[in-house]
Amino acid sequence: MQMKEEKVLVLSSPNSFFNLVLDVFKWLVSGGCGACVVLISRYDPVLEQVEDFTASSCLTLLCSIHGCSITTSEGIGNSKEGFHPIHERFAGFHATQCGFCTPGMCVSLFGTLVNAEKTDRPEPPDGFSKVTVSEAEKAIAGNLCRCTGYRPIADVCKSFAADVDMEDLGLNSFWKKGENRDLKVSRLPRYDRNQLSSRFPTFLKEIKQDVFLASEKHSWHRPISLTELQSLLKSNNSNGSRIKIVVSNTGMGYYKDKEDYDKYIDLRGISELSKITKDRTGIEIGAAVTISKAIEVLREDTRGDFLSDYVMILEKIADHMSKVASGFIRNTASVGGNLVMAQRNNFPSDITVILLAVDAMVHIMTGTQFEWLTLEEFLERPALGLESVLLSIKIPSLELNQSESSEPRSRFLFETYRASPRPLGNALPYLNAAFMVKVSPCKDSGGNLIDTCRLSFGVYGSKHAIRGNKVEELLSGKLFSTSVLYDAVDLITATIASQDDNAITAYRSSLAAGFIFQFFNPLIDSPERISNGYLNGYNKHPFAQDFELKVSQKQIPHDKVPTLITSGKQVLEAGCEHLPVGEPIVKSGAALQASGVFCIIKF
Repeated sequence: MQMKEEKVLVLSSPNSFFNLVLDVFKWLVSGGCGACVVLISRYDPVLEQVEDFTASSCLTLLCSIHGCSITTSEGIGNSKEGFHPIHERFAGFHATQCGFCTPGMCVSLFGTLVNAEKTDRPEPPDGFSKVTVSEAEKAIAGNLCRCTGYRPIADVCKSFAADVDMEDLGLNSFWKKGENRDLKVSRLPRYDRNQLSSRFPTFLKEIKQDVFLASEKHSWHRPISLTELQSLLKSNNSNGSRIKIVVSNTGMGYYKDKEDYDKYIDLRGISELSKITKDRTGIEIGAAVTISKAIEVLREDTRGDFLSDYVMILEKIADHMSKVASGFIRNTASVGGNLVMAQRNNFPSDITVILLAVDAMVHIMTGTQFEWLTLEEFLERPALGLESVLLSIKIPSLELNQSESSEPRSRFLFETYRASPRPLGNALPYLNAAFMVKVSPCKDSGGNLIDTCRLSFGVYGSKHAIRGNKVEELLSGKLFSTSVLYDAVDLITATIASQDDNAITAYRSSLAAGFIFQFFNPLIDSPERISNGYLNGYNKHPFAQDFELKVSQKQIPHDKVPTLITSGKQVLEAGCEHLPVGEPIVKSGAALQASGVFCIIKF
């Protein structure tokens, strides 16, 4: 009698499991679920510090992690060396079921804890992190789970925050109903902040930044100057090599590129493309700068360098960017790559829409020639060829001819809008929009005069982002009134339309009309509402009343604005006659699932 032979494949990492699934199911969209998230650590020789960020490993090209250290969920903790408190709390809060998504969530939370410790915030109580409840909950935004409903996962994340309300944490196996806070804290798996110490190998700090790797069929280049880049592009034109210019390759998550390239050129080694500069003329963002880095810089305190209206605009741009994709995608995706996809493939880019409204400029290199274009001109041009490279994007500062007299002055008003299936990103919008107008009070009529107006819309059909030119012409120079508002709504409804007359088109048109009405309706009221009519993007419309704010332009600091936190409770009443039935018992193997070592396939 012969025994049937079974082959068992034990995978040591969720990454290999995910790659195997991708090989079997080619139709799956990569980069959207977060199951394969890892922590990438890279040494910055300029700042002389190690930067840690999460990334989706299924989109990360091998050569792009030259000189980097990679930490998986198993690297955080495992059954041999001991589980990390993150793993133990995922198990104790019953936050894992099938286990497919859990390792990626553990790494996402770990990355948030690591970067929170780098801040200069006050020391938290023993056993807690510097991370806030809001940050902890957003740590897993973009990590998709189809089993748990997210409530226990959110409880795990919030349990590490010093400002957590322990009563808000749900059913778990650590404490019983009615126990006080101190006892609950003591029962949690102890969190030691020293466990977050960098594991970055010292020898990697000596790795050179310029890279050239080659095999029989392929080569990888990482130039460190524009001159070197020009030479590579010139040689490509002469020999006809199939070339791909990359920064982080996150575009592959949306557009499946099946072509086999001969040469890859990584732009991240060029300093001009990887820096952000500020001066009185505005802010210039290198094309290779990641979206996360751009958000961080735009939110920095620049009140001493720019007018308050410009600071408000930058903060609202950053807020909208934080809704693009998910954190582990924003950490690697570049601003320039996002715009190039919008121009080349009509990608539904939020960043294009909001930059179009502020009259952004782009810097293009074609061969040895350089030119500046408006973003609108860039979008209307044919797709960039291989001989052309986007170098940077500039958000120009506002020019106001303000006098020191007591006369009421003009103000810039800016707002962005986004309607999508999920509010925290990782979902393409049905429609997005951004509006910027310059408004001045009219002494004679007591109303508001619209001096200039820029309206941009995106994701309304198969085209790239556009400006609502006809609506702008209607509004510019007008004394705003109810009739003007209704005319604008009717005109934009006709503008946001496509050849396909269906329910989606009608929905997008109604969204556009709602955005217009929401933004402009307060202008019908008294002009006194203009002077203090913005609170850095945290009000429902740009003229929320705040009687405590005076003409001194007092603003609410970005980190002081309260964020809505999800809250849910689960109370189970069970009798004692059937004990231990009804007791919260940790699922066997839950910590193993969280650490990423419990994936077994039989074939």
